[in-house]
Amino acid sequence: MLEQLYSDFSELFGGGGKVRKFFAPGRVNLIGEHTDYNGGHVFPCALSVGTYAIARRRPDQFVRLYSKNKEGSGTVTFSLNELTYQKDHSWANYPKGVIREFKDHGLEIPTGFDAMFYGDIPNSAGLSSSASIELATAILLNNMFELDVEMIDMVKLCQQVENKFIGVNCGIMDQYAVGMGKKDHAILLDCQTLKKMYSPLLLENEVLVIANTNKSRGLADSKYNERRAECDTALKELQSELKITSLGELDERQFEEKKHLIKSEVIQRRAKHAVYENRRTLKAVGLLESGDLKGFGELMKQSHISLRDDYEVTGFELDTLVEAAWREESCVGARMTGAGFGGCTVNLVKKEKLNSFMEHVGQAYKNITGVTADFYTVDIGDGAREISEQVM
Repeated sequence: MLEQLYSDFSELFGGGGKVRKFFAPGRVNLIGEHTDYNGGHVFPCALSVGTYAIARRRPDQFVRLYSKNKEGSGTVTFSLNELTYQKDHSWANYPKGVIREFKDHGLEIPTGFDAMFYGDIPNSAGLSSSASIELATAILLNNMFELDVEMIDMVKLCQQVENKFIGVNCGIMDQYAVGMGKKDHAILLDCQTLKKMYSPLLLENEVLVIANTNKSRGLADSKYNERRAECDTALKELQSELKITSLGELDERQFEEKKHLIKSEVIQRRAKHAVYENRRTLKAVGLLESGDLKGFGELMKQSHISLRDDYEVTGFELDTLVEAAWREESCVGARMTGAGFGGCTVNLVKKEKLNSFMEHVGQAYKNITGVTADFYTVDIGDGAREISEQVM
């Protein structure tokens, strides 16, 4: 595949010069959804699928970007002096935003470059393709221009790209998992302090399966910002009596005692999810470390129910796909993952029954929705990195 990308790069941009290749994974969050921007804990892992970037420096100030996944968009060209968001630049606004953020932080990008991107993450699936392309670009800039930026700082810069340049008020989980991932490990991350713990995830008799509803997450960004604003409102109202800086500081008992401070019943439910999901995540990691996969799977189910009923970010397709999985004896646990309103579910499945699981769940989903779901078994991989160097 990489050889084909090299060939396509040469055909599009010409040969000669040092061409380098980079990779940033996608991520899946096992449990801990919509807790990151509420100062809680998340439990994601980096995947073996992700975004590849093939790049070469230019002698001028122009950047030319091309995506093998968006070939109809052609080559997007802009100057290092014109790093503004442009709707017609579509996907290229993500790498453009990273360049802008690097420059805004005083990091020198002396010349332009040509870059070709290819991702094997399913589109609009909720596996964080945007963070993947951001970190692929960050690694590209850092290595090609010898900027010596630490990975954690690149993670923070890429979160700022989403918040300021793209306009999605996301937390840091996606970029953190993509940048800091470790093979065969999930990351327990405290999103308030950025303290992390790598937790081994060596599945012997089970396999991690991503199921794609194939429903585009069209509402995800706007509803994401809406949910964040609702949680901000809940926090402010709780702060009238509590000395807290985030919902993640509360446990269930404290929340139940003070939830009456939140005036709106809807916003109360949003806050309940943030608090209870955070505690679920901590319990789930403990169960996983003790080998209690059944208990871990039950908490995955509770997570989805909370996201459905209290946070209201699932929707018909996600609920249908998850409920079909729950009906299978081979399913250890299943829940939506990502922002919601479409995208993917994450499933822990007994390896010996994998094929029947995918067949039965896929058929049940199609019978009810009329849509064909896609299934992917995934491995847990390392974070963003340069693959190697090659002179063409």
